[in-house]
Amino acid sequence: MSREKVVRVQIEAGKATTSPPLGPALADLGLNVSEVIQKINEITKPLEGHIVTVKIVVDLATKEYKIDVKLPTTTSLLLKAVGADRPTGNPAQQKLGNVSLEKIIEIALLKKKELTAKSLKGAVKTILGSAHTLGILVDGKEPKQLIKEIDEGLYNDVLLKYEEKWRQN
Repeated sequence: MSREKVVRVQIEAGKATTSPPLGPALADLGLNVSEVIQKINEITKPLEGHIVTVKIVVDLATKEYKIDVKLPTTTSLLLKAVGADRPTGNPAQQKLGNVSLEKIIEIALLKKKELTAKSLKGAVKTILGSAHTLGILVDGKEPKQLIKEIDEGLYNDVLLKYEEKWRQN
């Protein structure tokens, strides 16, 4: 029976270092610290600029390990996209900013594994719903308007460009 040890840390994506607390925790488990740090940074690089939770599960007998990364929340991804620190208290009247539909699609692709949507169109509409509750405009429009336009097929050509990435993801 193998025993496992779990190390959890919050880091800035793509910027893990050998300094405490991560380096010493990995060294105490007999792992090659530089190798693990390099793998963490490779895995988290696409999320640069975000704080992510990294879980390293180590088999103490074999020294094999698995790295799991918890993605930032949809809210934090949207807030970062508009350069805001926190949501507005009044999203109907006070808008935080504007993002492109392409940025919404990027967030949908990134969050695919955590969304219940079966299609890219459904995922994009989910992210648009979050943008609406935060008071974020998309291409200068209310997100609810874009959802309606997506349902009408107005953005099929844009979504089609990303469909292959959705299937691969």
